[in-house]
This record gives sequence, C-alpha cells and structure tokens, in this order.
Amino acid sequence: NMLKKLLIKIRKITIFGNLLVIMNNRRSFITGIKSTSLSKNEKKFIKKYNPWGIILFSRNIVSIPQIKKLTDEIKKIFNDKNYPILIDQEGGRVNRLKNFLNTDRLTSEYFGKLYKKDKKKFDYYYNIFVNKTSHLLKLIGANINTLPVLDVRAKGASNIIGDRSFSNDFRLVSKIGDVCIKSFHKNKIGTVIKHIPGHGLAKVDSHKLTPIIKTKYKELIKNDFSAFKNKKCFLAMTAHIIYEDIDPLYATTHSKKVIHLIRKIIKFNNILMSDDISMKSLKYSTKQNTLKAFSAGCNLVLHCNGNYQEMIIVAENSPLLSKFIIKKTSQFYKILS
Repeated sequence: NMLKKLLIKIRKITIFGNLLVIMNNRRSFITGIKSTSLSKNEKKFIKKYNPWGIILFSRNIVSIPQIKKLTDEIKKIFNDKNYPILIDQEGGRVNRLKNFLNTDRLTSEYFGKLYKKDKKKFDYYYNIFVNKTSHLLKLIGANINTLPVLDVRAKGASNIIGDRSFSNDFRLVSKIGDVCIKSFHKNKIGTVIKHIPGHGLAKVDSHKLTPIIKTKYKELIKNDFSAFKNKKCFLAMTAHIIYEDIDPLYATTHSKKVIHLIRKIIKFNNILMSDDISMKSLKYSTKQNTLKAFSAGCNLVLHCNGNYQEMIIVAENSPLLSKFIIKKTSQFYKILS
C-alpha cells in the first residue's frame, strides 16, 4: 500500500513537472484568430507570445476537415495534444457550428422546461445532446465548451441571455448545470461556467453597454449568485456587469470586491477567466482593460475579435502562467486523457 501511494505520488510529480516544461513561457490570455487558417503574422504571434488557449468562432469554421487542419496546426506549434481550444457551442442561437449543425430548437430554455416536465425524457435527450456535441468538438479538435450558462432568467432583462438560461429558478439552473458539467467531462470535454456571478438581471447587452444591477447584496446572494455555488468546473467566465450594492465603480471583471466574493462566498477555486475584454461594457483601453482584469484577480484574459494590433497589446500585458494556473490546467488535462 505504501509503495503504491509512493508510486502514485511520483507519477503526479512527474506529470506536473512535464506540464511545467510544456507550459514554460505560456502567457495568461486566450486569443481569437481572424479567419479559417493562420496568417503569417498569427503564426509568429502564437510562437512569440504563447497564449494559454485559443477560442474559435463561426468565422474560423467552414468545414470539419478545414477546422481540424487548423486546430492540428495550433497543437503542433505548441507540441501539446491537449492544448486548450475553446468554442461557444451552447445550442440554440449560440452555435459556432451552424455551417453543418442546426441547434435552433435545442436552447437551454427548452432543456429547462423538459427537466421540469419529464425528468426521464430530459436525461435521455440531454445525454444525446451532450454526446453529439462532444463528438463534433472532438472531430474539429476543440476540447473546451464554454457552457453551462448559469445565469438565472429575470423578467424585464435584456434578451442577451433570454433562452440561453435554463430557468428563472436558480435551483433548477444549478441542477442542470451540474448535469452539464459532469456529462461533458465524462465525454472528455472541459467546461466554463458563465457569466459568474450572474448576468440574468442585466437590462442591457454587455456587448454594447455596461449593465448596472441595483439589486441588493442579500437578494443576489440568495438567488442569482447561488446558481454558481459548488460547481466542479475547471473554468469560470466573469460577467462584465456592475453590481451597485457591492462595487458601484467597477464591473466584475475589474472588481476586486466582486472577485473576492466569487472566491470566498461562491467558493469558486479554479481558473477565473474574463469575458471578452473587447466588449463595449468595459470602458477603458485594451491595455487598461487587460491590466485591470489581472489586478482584480482574473487568472486569464479573453480577447476574441482577432484584431492583430489589439492581440499584441493583450499579449504584452499578460503575465506568464502562475503555478496556480499550471496546477489547475494539469487537473483539466487529466479529463482529456
């Protein structure tokens, strides 16, 4: 028994040591790219700045062979078969694979209603949904799906969340969130809970404006924030939202107070990544948006639009990976093997 424990310990140290070598010089940001293949500039950029991960959008995807060729090339540059490649494949209207997959009816709202109406049917249908999605993601070389959306739907809120939410009941949102995370991990796909600590009450679209939520702290803790508690997820994405009763000055991504709450009250202890810092809800320059996100406590910064000049600014203001990120990344890699 003692020998077995010792061998397991040695193996863990070896795996972590190997990962330290693989991740040497990687930086704490995730970047988008412009098109369906890497430009010369993007190849140079990736080799020079070593982002933690790359995120895919519809603009990058024409066919399965084309996108697989792209993701293979990215992984080859890093010499890492597990290199993090993210995609927003929620179902419903958030469908990056729309060129060859129709998910119009498969909204989170649809699954939330089905869960309430017929739990057995939900289990069967949702299992098919996760299995098929995971199969497609593996075919294209992606290994992280940025879901579940754990935002609780609210009356009078912006439609930016809308049917992307499972329910207006935080308990139901939390339960389906657990099923989602567990099911994708079983299929060797990582997940990202979003938009922590809750985007459901926002009355404006954070892609365009800064949502300001006036709801009192006690109510937020009891309802919206509760959906994010106790989630066995390797990543969480911040909401670009101001919660006036907690921090009237800064959106979550830039707020030390709200990120402290995420860590201490919601108790999310894994990798915290920003939402896209090029969204209009963040009012500063690309450089300031990046620096403020790290200063507030984000572990990774996300930049999506593929604008090369902005990419360089984000990269040059992103630190090398901390041991914390490498440790958490090694835990994520385990589900891929």
